[in-house]
Amino acid sequence: MFSIPEQWHANFVFALIAAAALLMASNRVRYDMIAICVVLALILTNVLPVNAALAGFGNSVVILIAGLLVVGEMLDRTGVARFVGNWISQNSSSSTTKMLIMLMLASAILSAVMSSTAVVAIFIPIVLRIAKYSNSSPSKLLLPMSYAALVSGMLTLIATPPNLVVSAGLKSQGFEPLSFFSFTLPGLIVLAGLVLYMVSYGRKWLPESAPSGEEAKSRSVQALWDEYRVEKELTYLRVAIGSPLHGKTIGESELYKQYGIRILDLSQRVRGWRELKAGVSPDIVLHIDDILHVAIPPACIEQVKEELNLVAFHPSQLEEQYRAWEFGAVSVLIHPESKLVGRSITEAHLRDHYGVDVFGIRRNHQVLDDYANQKLQPSDCLLVTGAWARIAQLQKQKHDFVVLEMPLEASDIVPAYQRMPIALLITAFMVLSSVFNWMPLVAAVLISAIAAVVTRCLTAADAYRAIHWQSLVLLAGMLPLADALQRTGGTDIIVDQLVSISSGASPQVLLVWLFFITALLTNILSNTASAVLMTPIAISIATQLGVSPYPMAMTVLFAASAAFMTPIASPIITLIVEPGKYRFTDFIKLGTPMLVWVFACCYFLIPFFFPW
Repeated sequence: MFSIPEQWHANFVFALIAAAALLMASNRVRYDMIAICVVLALILTNVLPVNAALAGFGNSVVILIAGLLVVGEMLDRTGVARFVGNWISQNSSSSTTKMLIMLMLASAILSAVMSSTAVVAIFIPIVLRIAKYSNSSPSKLLLPMSYAALVSGMLTLIATPPNLVVSAGLKSQGFEPLSFFSFTLPGLIVLAGLVLYMVSYGRKWLPESAPSGEEAKSRSVQALWDEYRVEKELTYLRVAIGSPLHGKTIGESELYKQYGIRILDLSQRVRGWRELKAGVSPDIVLHIDDILHVAIPPACIEQVKEELNLVAFHPSQLEEQYRAWEFGAVSVLIHPESKLVGRSITEAHLRDHYGVDVFGIRRNHQVLDDYANQKLQPSDCLLVTGAWARIAQLQKQKHDFVVLEMPLEASDIVPAYQRMPIALLITAFMVLSSVFNWMPLVAAVLISAIAAVVTRCLTAADAYRAIHWQSLVLLAGMLPLADALQRTGGTDIIVDQLVSISSGASPQVLLVWLFFITALLTNILSNTASAVLMTPIAISIATQLGVSPYPMAMTVLFAASAAFMTPIASPIITLIVEPGKYRFTDFIKLGTPMLVWVFACCYFLIPFFFPW
């Protein structure tokens, strides 16, 4: 032990905070390692007893954040976030302004109920794709999207860890904790100002950057289809009443033999719900109202509709998205030692053995006609279609096939999309439990996390992988600093100094000081660390002045989410620096007006919504 005199404890804690701040600002040492060193320093110098120094690891806020990360992973793996992103892409390509607004609103709303870092990570490839197909610059979209994710921290209690820290700080001092939507109204005003700012002036200051080269490395399924010059049209047909296909198996229907039709996948009603079946087998029985996704020679379409009583079907966007997550195509190379060499596609029975279909062969860069009867040769390239699960199995057949190119859609596969309704119900339960105070929030979140695993929205292994242990260690290691400040009298020193500087001034003057100190710490350290340090100070100031602690606490909460001005302040911002090709000055230029806007909202709106 390196015990120091008790009268020096407060000064030591101040020095420890300064050292941690410098190390974090240098960005050369992992934040979790800094937090562990802080805990060790408090123990070894006897500033805090061991139990108090390690109390952060058992804090309910840490458990709460771990549970929320699992819930966020559930929303990711069931496709909620990707579906929203793709919907934006399809419905806003005609207008850059509309695209910008929808992207920011989607980012903010999703981040209000799941990890904002996860939302930004999911949206980055979606934004890059939107930029590519709309000939827009990714830098014009990525920064507004990430700023909206930051502002989501001002919308709901669970949106960001600082909110939970502030709520727990109020509760620990004997005040009512914050509810789920306590500060949503002023937060929505901040969000509206961000959207208006970006649409009017902000986007003019955003830098121009070329679309990321990553997108050019992979092509879409349609591009592969075009490369092999497949002379079949992909379309959807519904089995109508009176169709001779009703009651027959796919094999008995002889659709391929008579009309050259390949059924790629189909959806059938099972107990009132539509069930998608990819990689269909010949023994599946067809029924009235089945939806067939087929590859058909264009010349046969009208004949088939008339003779088989099939009608055109136009799937919804959700149905098309489901199929993209279930069904795909790849280009594969025939291995020189493959057992398929010397056999034709017809003789190889690839659908029976591998559950896939072949729609084209390229040999020496030339597309072969009548490919079904061509004898396969080493290094032939095949266009293979089927369920993604079947395609994944092809990658393991290294002695027969070499998968040459995975299309863009492969990176967007959602493994548990069928459970999207369950995931939405679990999320709704968590939100409603908090809104109506059915149970403690930590209990609702833990129940939701367990329900996500039990209902197979994700596996237990996925749940553990979803937890950002580095973030939890950072929070658990920084929480004792606030306790150390309180025990050593450091909090009283800071409060006395602020009150002395603002002697005789109204509480709103101290609100200004609190905002800018918290915002400075947020942009240098992290939003969690700044909230941990400033929350007890804010509550102590309010107590000393004899006013309500909520305006001061809300000021800390809003300022902790105002990490607009540096790329190191939050992972939400750090993630977009490279794909957006941003410079440090871009954040200063774009972030300063936003910081001023958040301050104005705090100064004028917080006392209105949370009276003194």
